[in-house]
Amino acid sequence: MTSKKVVELFYDVVSPYSWLGFEVMCRYRQVWNIELKLRPAFLGGIMQGSGNKPPGLVPNKFLYMTKDLSRLAEYFGVPLQAPSDPFEAMFKKGSLSAMRFVAAVQEREKGGDEQVERVSRELWRRIWSEDKDITEPASLSEAAMKAGLSDSEIKEVLALSTSKEIKDKLKSATQDALDCGAFGFPLLVCHVHGKPEMFFGSDRFELMAHCIGEKWLGPQPDKSAAKL
Repeated sequence: MTSKKVVELFYDVVSPYSWLGFEVMCRYRQVWNIELKLRPAFLGGIMQGSGNKPPGLVPNKFLYMTKDLSRLAEYFGVPLQAPSDPFEAMFKKGSLSAMRFVAAVQEREKGGDEQVERVSRELWRRIWSEDKDITEPASLSEAAMKAGLSDSEIKEVLALSTSKEIKDKLKSATQDALDCGAFGFPLLVCHVHGKPEMFFGSDRFELMAHCIGEKWLGPQPDKSAAKL
């Protein structure tokens, strides 16, 4: 078997399109010959650093996005549902404390990224499925508990998430994404023949597959394989 191609996924749980990209890549790590590296980062820093504006701030884009996400949720098989006040959830509350929490989970997890994957998913579920907060320590603790972390692990992660070490770790991941040319999330960076190839958004998987020499079987590869 040829050596696995490294694919980095930069994401933030405040971004619904990142949830779609995340679930697809987690499914395809079992299908494609890839090594998936989860790179939690801060979308607010990307927007500021790249000079981009969120699509939600353009009225027509916001209306389109609402409809688009409901269609995509069904197509991707992800229980995505907009919060009652998306503007407050995304722009007033934001995700800085949540992403520092995810970065702290990653920092203390050894030998894999199961906890990072599960905690990220539970945070997305809270904001983009259950219309719940992801900023308060109690909210982060509840998400981590559902993801299978013990009380002592949660306390440790909460304390770590406010440390300079973790703040710097998240800043560094965000800067790495900007250095790759990021202007939004999800951002996928495929390392092919020693050269990084960047793909933005949750609608570039077919092209990405072509570039890394893999086959795209749709957003739910298990279902596609069952039909063959």
